Amino acid sequence: MSFGALDAWWWPYVFILAAGWLATDSWRFLGVYLGGKMSEDSDILVFVRCVATALVAAVIANLVVFPGGALAGSPLALRIGAAAIGFAAYLAAGKRMIVGIVSAEAVLLAGLYLL
Repeated sequence: MSFGALDAWWWPYVFILAAGWLATDSWRFLGVYLGGKMSEDSDILVFVRCVATALVAAVIANLVVFPGGALAGSPLALRIGAAAIGFAAYLAAGKRMIVGIVSAEAVLLAGLYLL
């Protein structure tokens, strides 16, 4: 069965729902099943956490360096500076995420307003 198999208006939605569910939830169920039997300090779980952290960092870097929409016209130095200041505020506030987010947004909005 393929995306263009049926000509009904609802078929693309069902296809995306089914494909998205199968692609993500099957791995989640497998992870819960296998993760419950492993030690948190096992080498495989440390590796999985490292890969997950690297993927999140890559997505954030991609959003900062190659943004879409209104941020695409902003200077790269402003976006990188806002991210760096937000990270520094996050660390300075004792790893409180809301402080890092709000400070990065404040720097970004001030930079966009002034430029």
